[in-house]
Amino acid sequence: MANLKEIRNRIASVSSTMQITSAMKMVSAAKLKKAQDAITAMRPYADKLTELLQGLSASLDEDAGSKFSEEREVNKVLLVAITSNRGLCGAFNTNIIKQSTVLADETYAGKQVDIVAIGKKANDILEKKYNIIANHSAVYDDLTFDNVAAIAEELMALFVDGSYDKIEIVYNKFKNAATQIIMTEQFLPIVPVKGEEVTEATDYIYNPSKEEIIEELIPKSLKTQLYKGIRDSFASEHGARMTAMHKATDNATELRDQLKLTYNKARQAAITNEILEIVGGAEALNN
Repeated sequence: MANLKEIRNRIASVSSTMQITSAMKMVSAAKLKKAQDAITAMRPYADKLTELLQGLSASLDEDAGSKFSEEREVNKVLLVAITSNRGLCGAFNTNIIKQSTVLADETYAGKQVDIVAIGKKANDILEKKYNIIANHSAVYDDLTFDNVAAIAEELMALFVDGSYDKIEIVYNKFKNAATQIIMTEQFLPIVPVKGEEVTEATDYIYNPSKEEIIEELIPKSLKTQLYKGIRDSFASEHGARMTAMHKATDNATELRDQLKLTYNKARQAAITNEILEIVGGAEALNN
């Protein structure tokens, strides 16, 4: 059994760790509220805009289709892996890295697969195995629509000039503080709505023409889609970190209580031994 000084030092260390994790939990909870409000507010607009443009693309003739909906034989794929810049958020980053690896090694096996990293964690780990053509970790320093739009424009240019035949986004979709859903969304080419959904989605009067609307709004829709993905990931990160720090605080509290119990037992045993030694010494003197 460890001596009393060692146990006291461990109790102090665990208590200090518990204070840190508790503080990190509260910070993440405060940031989560703001991030959750932002993604909740923009999600209906982004989804409706995507639905509208998918319907428009599906209703056009092939010759009149947008350059962003051009279907090509998939030989070169670009994955946009969205993670965080910091850790201590459970399996949040690990899940995205695993999904990106599955896509690169299995889904698109035998094809050229490159990666755009948004977040230091994706860049630091994936660069060991794959070709990272860009790292946009700095976007989290000022997460605005304009900054994300610049990244989206780079992706659109890479698709239009034929550098890549397909671009997909991998990110964590925010559900609640404890649950994040791993999403793989096709960014380019735009996937048109098929079947009965086309009729429903195109039941509008368009002015100007559908073609003009598509050329104007598709870039905006793609920028919004990427911004929504990063915002979802940002909210998920704080939710995952808050949950992880909550569990860490609970574990530290449990460990501290166990150490205190061990300390009290050791202290009681030490006191009992001292009493026995005193009694034994007194008996020896009397004899």
